[in-house]
Amino acid sequence: MKATLRHGVQALLVILAVLAPLTVQAERKLLDQVVAIVDEDVILQTELEARINTIASRLRAQGTGLPPRPVLEERVLDQLITESIQMQMADRAGMRISDNELNETMANIAERNGMTLADFEAQLEAEGVTYNQAREQIRKEMLTSRVQQRQVGNRVRVTDREVENYLESQQALGNNGAEYRLAYIFISVDDPSDEDAVDAAREKAERLRSEIAQGRDFREVAVAESDASNALEGGDMGWRAEGQLPSLVAPVVPDLAVGESSPVLENNSGFHLVMVMDKRGGEQQQVIQQHRVRHILVRPSEAVADSEAEAKIRDLYQQLRNGASFSALAKEYSDDPVSGSDGGNLGWVSPGQMVPAFEQAMLEADVGELRGPFRSQFGWHILQVQERRQKDISGEVRESEARQAIYRRKFETELQNWLREIRDEAFVEFKGEYAKDDPAEDEPVS
Repeated sequence: MKATLRHGVQALLVILAVLAPLTVQAERKLLDQVVAIVDEDVILQTELEARINTIASRLRAQGTGLPPRPVLEERVLDQLITESIQMQMADRAGMRISDNELNETMANIAERNGMTLADFEAQLEAEGVTYNQAREQIRKEMLTSRVQQRQVGNRVRVTDREVENYLESQQALGNNGAEYRLAYIFISVDDPSDEDAVDAAREKAERLRSEIAQGRDFREVAVAESDASNALEGGDMGWRAEGQLPSLVAPVVPDLAVGESSPVLENNSGFHLVMVMDKRGGEQQQVIQQHRVRHILVRPSEAVADSEAEAKIRDLYQQLRNGASFSALAKEYSDDPVSGSDGGNLGWVSPGQMVPAFEQAMLEADVGELRGPFRSQFGWHILQVQERRQKDISGEVRESEARQAIYRRKFETELQNWLREIRDEAFVEFKGEYAKDDPAEDEPVS
């Protein structure tokens, strides 16, 4: 079927070339020639050039040197092929990113960088990227992320025992909560039992480390040589708390100076180099204010108009003011079935757990005060703060960070395996000048 599809695509391109005027035909040949067929999709020269320009602009802005043009073309084309496979998977699964969701994401990116949307657009233009191009790329990244979470996330499990072991090991190492900005290079080994392949990968990693020690830019090496999925971002791993460092690099990172590359590290998947680009922070206690609170909710519905719900909650409020039992009224009248059955009790509430209208009322209420009636997205409420306390949640935070670190480490390993799998299973045929290394016509390319 894939061969039939491929010949169908080729036939369509021939027909278009015959029917088009000669000037248009020449322009298509120059600008929009197909460089690769990927299952049911094609990658055009214009797509490849646009992506190369985007990546090159970003790397220059970071001060990262560029690899030779053929190397960059090969790596970007490989990225586009992997992206195409995932985008087709998203399409078959019916995944979509709404305009509202995409607009919100773009606004958040601008805000995180301290810019308005207008400033963000101007910055993109200065880097040679239009706002629409950036918007489309973000949409693709959001879709591929969802595909990866669905396909790879299902493979990852983190047990309580793993979390306990992780925390014990971090305590034994004396980790103090510092954060590190890391860059990463990965030289993969597909078959750990192939000694020649392992030796060649080890020699390559040692050679790269030597070149970096002699002054070659770490991020430039990542772009040109790394097999990691973040290679074209200069290997940037972002900020990682000391407790969230991958287990392979956790023992060495705290001892590295900023700008110093690690020794070559080895595991079953291949060889690794990591560099500390920056460092900040240290041991900090995390204390929050918690509120023990209870509430009564009256929810409007098709059968109960909003005005009727408001009248009912005001009647309940008056009953409470007259001495009625909060617990008894909550059990009888609250439309929150979980807390209502327990007399309205919500237990200890931490910041950010409740919707804004509820949290604001909770923060403004004195202990023991009846607060309300007020409206949230769920309906009409009366609440009462029964107690407040300062809570050190450092332990819970460390446990959560440990679980996330283990999950991320496992996810990254499984993601690399999964990306190789989907590439092996896909039909890929290179065209034009890129076909020189293309294997047998009807065989998948790994």
